[in-house]
Amino acid sequence: MTEMYIVGIGIHPFGRTEGRSGLEQGAFAVRAALADAGLTWRDMQFAFGGSDSAGKADTLVADLGQTGIPFVNVLNGCATGGAALFGGYCAIRSGEFDLGIVMGFDKHPRGAFDPNPVDWGLPQWYGEAGLMVTTQFFATKLRRYMDQHAISPMTLARVAEKAYLNGSRTAHAWRRTPMDLHAILNSAPVNDPLTKYMFCSPAEGAVALIVASAKKARELSRARIQVKAVSMRTRPAGSFEVFAPSIDSGEAPTTTSVASRAAYEQSGIGPRDIDIAQLQDTDSGAEIMHMAENGFCADGEQEAWLAEGRTSLNGTLPVNTDGGCMACGEPIGASGLRQVYENVLQLRGAGGTHQVPRKLRTAYSHVYGAPGVSAVVILQC
Repeated sequence: MTEMYIVGIGIHPFGRTEGRSGLEQGAFAVRAALADAGLTWRDMQFAFGGSDSAGKADTLVADLGQTGIPFVNVLNGCATGGAALFGGYCAIRSGEFDLGIVMGFDKHPRGAFDPNPVDWGLPQWYGEAGLMVTTQFFATKLRRYMDQHAISPMTLARVAEKAYLNGSRTAHAWRRTPMDLHAILNSAPVNDPLTKYMFCSPAEGAVALIVASAKKARELSRARIQVKAVSMRTRPAGSFEVFAPSIDSGEAPTTTSVASRAAYEQSGIGPRDIDIAQLQDTDSGAEIMHMAENGFCADGEQEAWLAEGRTSLNGTLPVNTDGGCMACGEPIGASGLRQVYENVLQLRGAGGTHQVPRKLRTAYSHVYGAPGVSAVVILQC
C-alpha cells in the first residue's frame, strides 16, 4: 500500500464570521489549501467533506467547479473531520487515487448542543434526565474520573489557562485574550466541576487538506509531511461514552484508547516518540482524561504534568498548541482537521508566535465525537 503525504493546507479563521455562510467558509479553506499546494480544483481526483449544520459539502462543486469527481459527504459528530481524513487515507493507500482533498466546515448557532435522543437511538427519558446536554454528560464523566484519580479543580483551570494563552498567540483562534487562572477557577459554574471558562463553544470555521500518494508528492516536491497512521474506531461494549445507552463499571477500554493503540501499531510510533499532540478538549476535563487514554501518562499523573508545565509550548509534550477547542471553538465539521492543520504548521516550523521552540519530527492528533467515535492521526516529517 502506498504512503500518503499532506501537500497543502488551508483554513478559514475560527470564531464568528457574520455575512459568510459555512459553505462559503469551506470554499475559502479549499482555495487556500489549493494555493498552498500550487494546484487547482481540476487537479483533484476525489474529495471527502463534512458539516453538521451548515450544508452538504458536496454542493461546493457548484462554486469550486463541476469536474465530476467523487465527493463523499461525512458526518460522525465531532469526529467528522477525522472520519473525512480516514476516507481520504483509505482512498490514497488503496492505490486508486494519487491526489485528493479532505475538508470540513460548520457554522453553529450559539448555545450548547442539545440533540434529540430519538435521533441517536436512545429513549426519551435519556433526554429528560439531561444527558443529551453535552455539558452535563462531560461533567458527569469528569467528576467520576476526578474522584478516582485525585484530580483537583486547579488542574482543570490550568488546562484552560494554557488554552487561552496559546490561543492569544494564534492567528486562526477565536479566543485571543489570555485569562487569569483564578478568574477561570472562580467563573460561573455550568455543570460541577466545570465552570464557564473551562468549556469550548460551538463556533464557525473551515479547514482543507490536500493529500497525495508518495509518487505524486515527490512529483510536487512536497514529500515531507507523511501521514503515518489514521485510525478511527467506534465505542466498544461497556465503555463510558457520550450518548452511551448504558454504563457499566468503566473497566472496559474507551473508544479513544482503542483508536490510539491501533494508530500506534499502524505507524510503529509509540507515545514516547511523539513531539506534540492535539487532543480533544471539549472541556478542560476532556483534555486531562484524553492525555491518559492516548497513552501519554498514567491516570492521575496529569496533576503533576499541569503543575510543572509539561504540556505548555516549552514543555516536554506541548498539548493543543493553538489553544485547542477552548480557544478556537468547535465547528464540528472542521475541528478534527484543525488539529491536523496545526500539526502540519508546527512540523513546517511555520507556527509563528505559537511555534514550539525546538525541532519537531512527530505530531499526534485525536478527535472524539458522539456517539463514542474517536479518530487518531500521526504525522512524521
